[in-house]
Amino acid sequence: MKKRNIALGLGGAVGAAVAVKMLTRAKGVDWDDVRELVPHSEHSHFVPVDGARIHYQEFGERGSPTVILIHGYTASVYAWRSSAPLIADAGFHVLAIDLVGFGYSEKPGWFDYSITSQARIIARFMDRLGVGRATLVGSSYGGAVAATLALDYPERVEKLVLVDAVINDELKSHPLLRMASMPGFGEILTPFLIDSRLFHRSRMRTTLARASRHLVTDDRIDSVRRPLSAADAHHSILATSRNWHAERIERDANLINQPTLIVWGEDDKVIPIANGHKLHDSILNSRFVVLRDCGHVPQEEKAPLFTDLVVEFCRDKKGKIADREGTEMRLEPAA
Repeated sequence: MKKRNIALGLGGAVGAAVAVKMLTRAKGVDWDDVRELVPHSEHSHFVPVDGARIHYQEFGERGSPTVILIHGYTASVYAWRSSAPLIADAGFHVLAIDLVGFGYSEKPGWFDYSITSQARIIARFMDRLGVGRATLVGSSYGGAVAATLALDYPERVEKLVLVDAVINDELKSHPLLRMASMPGFGEILTPFLIDSRLFHRSRMRTTLARASRHLVTDDRIDSVRRPLSAADAHHSILATSRNWHAERIERDANLINQPTLIVWGEDDKVIPIANGHKLHDSILNSRFVVLRDCGHVPQEEKAPLFTDLVVEFCRDKKGKIADREGTEMRLEPAA
């Protein structure tokens, strides 16, 4: 009886904690409350696209060739805070976009949060800004979105840069994504994890290479947590994990005809480098660069080198990349 009472007491305490968490969390994050804390907020703009308010940051001159930067799952334009201005300084018009449901873009309950729909939003976003064609740079989940846009709207994509890209559904087997996919349990678990500084610190240490762990700072943790802290973001995180259908990328990569640069961190523990080789083997007109001492986010871990590679790729008519003997990278041979 005593054990039963203890169990009932613990269950009640947990239930109360969950109820308090659900009732006290904000519905959304107000841009005016956080503007001063967002890097490059002076470059931030909002535009309506298909009924959703999209946040993006713009760098460089509009008359220059356009490069669109697409972040990964649970990330935001913050992922490009170093590389976006550098690419613009090299003579490009750079648009870093927050996907629907992430960063400071709207997080509507009616959106289906599929990769296909995110790609459609990018195409409509280009329409809104009067961008006919652009080079797309997609990181992780954003790589799946960029590749899908290249497949579904090939006339809009000049060139393609895939950075440690999602190409299949292997990540759905990750314990956290599996738990998040469970109805009810995911709704309870997500707010506690997303609000946990310890969770974010641990996740970042796994995401980054050992040589890059100095990037795991309180400021980085806060910048990642901030746009994810409210109820609407919790919904978009769950909806994205539950509508994660990326197998098409691996299956149809051979249909991508645009010049493609594939960049991978050699120490990526999130998405195996074998997936980069699969892309390189499938995409006829592709170059594959592996960055040493680099994990899942080369645009943050190796920003100057990453920028040099993207700029060189964009400037060359055929998207060629020169080998850099003795540097932090290796250029894989053509398939």
